[in-house]
Amino acid sequence: MNGITRPRLHRRWRHWRPVFDSLTFLAVLAGLGWVIVEGAGTLHYNWQWYRVPQYLYGFENGVFRPGPLLHGLGVTLELTGWSLLLTLAFGLTAALLQRSSSWTGHAVARVYVEIVRNTPLLVQLYLVYFVLAPILGMDRFAAAVLALAIFEGAFAAEIFRAGIEAIPRGQWEAADALGLSRYAVYRCVILPQAIRLVLPPLTGLAVSLIKHSALVSVIAVADLTTEGRNLIADTFMTFELWFTVAALYLALTTSLSLLVNWLERRLPVRGGEQG
Repeated sequence: MNGITRPRLHRRWRHWRPVFDSLTFLAVLAGLGWVIVEGAGTLHYNWQWYRVPQYLYGFENGVFRPGPLLHGLGVTLELTGWSLLLTLAFGLTAALLQRSSSWTGHAVARVYVEIVRNTPLLVQLYLVYFVLAPILGMDRFAAAVLALAIFEGAFAAEIFRAGIEAIPRGQWEAADALGLSRYAVYRCVILPQAIRLVLPPLTGLAVSLIKHSALVSVIAVADLTTEGRNLIADTFMTFELWFTVAALYLALTTSLSLLVNWLERRLPVRGGEQG
């Protein structure tokens, strides 16, 4: 009897599992909504959601005009894009230096990684803005890009190093047997395979970079967080604007994750082609 009942119950559970998961998700959302509404109720907060759209967009003489929040989102995208490019450059350079035969290069890369990973980003941001920026003649936007890239680059270095070391030893030996130079080994054999391995953790790093970019508001870069804080100071719409800012960040990070997942599925496997 048990031998017949258990498979049948298992099949029924598999059939109803999506429904159960959906109901659980909706229940969690309802619970969070109740907590938020009750919390705001105890503060006697006056919700004014109808005023939020004007801070996102508007129309002048039939022409679309981005509001302060969309303008801040554009600055955040630009900041993230430049920072991500520098992050990849710093990370890959540090990873290769750690694997180089040069004692000096290895030491410099190791010190960079350890110091940056074990100090707060906010402290590094202040140091770059108040110390390096005046020396190098950088504005606040460039200082923010550099600080974010230096911080995230240390984590990217470990991701790249792990991806390179995960390549089977036979790939290195086969490349050496072909007489390839060290540069050609990395460019044609190792890095193409390592890219697929490091793509998921690099996606997480990019999402972290987007969230960490909110800290640049402390040096008055007009990003999404700064625009939200300015609007809250003017309108006192604390909950509505912070929820809107959070939703914009969530849409941005979710879109990035979906894009990278799409690219990952279409990235060709080159593991055995160069060996």
